[in-house]
Amino acid sequence: MERIIEHVAALWRNYTGTEAAEITKLPQSGSDRLYFRIHARAANASATGNGITATPPAIVTDPGPAYNGISSCKHSCIATYNNNLRENQTFLSFTESLRSAGCPVANVVAVNDAGDTYLQEDFGDTSLLNLLEQQGYSAEVYALFQESLSKLAHLQVRGGAQINYEMCLTAHEFGKQAILSDLLYFKYYFLDTLKFPYDKQALLNDFEALSTYLTHTENKHFMFRDFQSRNIMVTNDGQVHFIDYQGGMRGALQYDVASLLWQARAELPEDWKNSLLEYYIGEVSQHLPHPLDPALFTAQYNGYVLIRLLQVLGAYGFRGFFQRKAQFLSSIPLALKNLAAFTDSRRMGIAVPEFDKCLQYCTSDEVMAKFEPLRADESTPLVVRIHSFSYKKGIPPDPTENGGGFVFDCRGILNPGRIAEYKTQTGRDKAVRDYLEQRTVMPDYLNSVFDLVDITVTDYIKRGFESLQVNFGCTGGQHRSVYAAEALARHLKNKFGVRIELRHLMQEEKNWINTG
Repeated sequence: MERIIEHVAALWRNYTGTEAAEITKLPQSGSDRLYFRIHARAANASATGNGITATPPAIVTDPGPAYNGISSCKHSCIATYNNNLRENQTFLSFTESLRSAGCPVANVVAVNDAGDTYLQEDFGDTSLLNLLEQQGYSAEVYALFQESLSKLAHLQVRGGAQINYEMCLTAHEFGKQAILSDLLYFKYYFLDTLKFPYDKQALLNDFEALSTYLTHTENKHFMFRDFQSRNIMVTNDGQVHFIDYQGGMRGALQYDVASLLWQARAELPEDWKNSLLEYYIGEVSQHLPHPLDPALFTAQYNGYVLIRLLQVLGAYGFRGFFQRKAQFLSSIPLALKNLAAFTDSRRMGIAVPEFDKCLQYCTSDEVMAKFEPLRADESTPLVVRIHSFSYKKGIPPDPTENGGGFVFDCRGILNPGRIAEYKTQTGRDKAVRDYLEQRTVMPDYLNSVFDLVDITVTDYIKRGFESLQVNFGCTGGQHRSVYAAEALARHLKNKFGVRIELRHLMQEEKNWINTG
């Protein structure tokens, strides 16, 4: 991580001629790409040289406040590091094409010679999903969904006409093979993990029939591929902008609309889904030689809704079961509820009996219960006591009859206490938190901790146990152990709603000495 941050700093330095005031790693999502926000010290002028290629701003419909001809790069920008060079090349090619058509995507202002790091304008931290979660189903949020669909229609047709499809990461077109791939992704990474007995050949025959049915669509243009409210950024002036389209390819118009309207976390009401779909059909028809047939479009749209829902479940299964990323497992219940809502109310116009049987099982109460975490209530006696401690003082005893619990050693993680500026801080201070999250393996370490502790907490709630103790130790009981204890307390509170008693033993001792 240190090496990557140095590369990001060098790109900014060579591009602007000044040092960055601050480089902050942004939260990582499903991909392996790393994002950083760079804050400028002062006004910067663009520059070239020393292995850096600076690109002039492309044409944009609404560039906003400009600085040296570059939108939104005066005070901050976003740096992306990705060692998948082909993916970077695809993103840069798509960006240039889409911006030339006036689509609301970021301006890339600099790329290093290695091709693994680039700088792009900063749209801020507010996504359409953030606003939906903050404001609920308000008129303002509905209008932003409409604006997003209107600009999506423009991007798909007008922007798609400029795209070089030779640059696509996988297939040039989301056709039969790509649809089959998504169905098999769901089968291998989600359905098969449930150990449900189904007729494999019959299911493959249904997959073949469904993919053939969905391939026969007349309107194929640029398909964003991951068009969801989390990838729609809303700036302070109320404008929407799109990010993360490097997986795009030529495909059916319906797929992106299905991705947005049926996003599990958004949980849009049924009337919103229907009215926004009708709105989109009107908007995209303005860009096509002939208006769409709403009935035909909607029939195939339902099929693409299903494909998208299954692709998401496959992704959650892969990221959660195989890559062991806990946040994806926690998203499965919402995705299953979304799938249940679809199967209860929508029809695709094609018979796929074995597939239907599998979908009914996936949305059954039995499967739902496997992924819904057990929640504590007022009658739950369990209290989880979480401590941070110093190994120099010894492992904390457990005064309860339970006789002790977990003890996790954090000393295998880089120690921020060895850095002068962090010596007087603790794991609760932002600078130390940032260091542990961005420059150490602490996130991976905690994923393993969560897996182990969750098993015991679930069992203890079921069996009516009263006490569980979890201890985190490090050298001084100040940085790593404090951070880990705080993180576990948040995790258990959010997932199980269980009562927590959190103590930082070395901090308590220091406070007692200072006030005694």
